[in-house]
Formats: sequence, structure tokens, C-alpha cells
Amino acid sequence: MSSEKEAALAAVPNDSPTIFDKIIKKEIPSTVVYEDEKVLAFRDINPQAPTHILIIPKVKDGLTGLSKAEERHVEILGYLLYVAKVVAKQEGLEDGYRVVINDGPSGCQSVYHIHVHLLGGRQMNWPPG
Repeated sequence: MSSEKEAALAAVPNDSPTIFDKIIKKEIPSTVVYEDEKVLAFRDINPQAPTHILIIPKVKDGLTGLSKAEERHVEILGYLLYVAKVVAKQEGLEDGYRVVINDGPSGCQSVYHIHVHLLGGRQMNWPPG
């Protein structure tokens, strides 16, 4: 079993503060590649591709995962995808990239603060996993 899968199966889905909240507050260092008033994008510490960036909303608002999305989250969900495009361009991923949102234990979600994975810099395979 991979460590990511183990972490996902061990994670408890809830609305408690996460490691991402500490990164947003600058209590834990990260390599930030994009930041504005709504989102923070930083390099994944366990990259699965030459470019692996996590994009997170600064305010969780109950959005621990995609399955918890409500109509009030439509704007931030769209904005996360827009920022993925902006960061991909900034990172020079002209040949393409993959955007992933893991949801729940079977989806291999290990941090319950919605986040978008931006992966690129290599040929992706299909099916993904």
C-alpha cells in the first residue's frame, strides 16, 4: 500500500484545522508560486510529476472536499480551476497538464481542505490510477 493511500485511509473527514490552514497562516513553510486574496498555490512536498502544485482556497467555508460542495461554493470552485490555468501558464506547461481533485478515502484524499492538484512537466498516462 502506498503512503498516500495509507494517509488517505487514515485521514478523518472533518472540518477541523488542517496542515493547509497552517500553511495559509505561514506557520509552516511552503514554496508559494501564486497567492491572492482568495487562493494560495504552492509546490507539493511529495511531487508526483516534475511540476506538482496544490491550489487551495484561503477560506475553507465547510468545503472539506468536492462532495461537500454547495451552491455557495460555485464561485470559489471555478476560481480554483481558473488559477490552475494561470499557474500552468506561469510554470511553462504549454504542452498540457492534469488537474485533479481527490475526494474521500476511496478518492485518496488525505487532507480535508479542498485542493486542486496541478500536475505537469511529463507525459500523463490514462487511465490515471
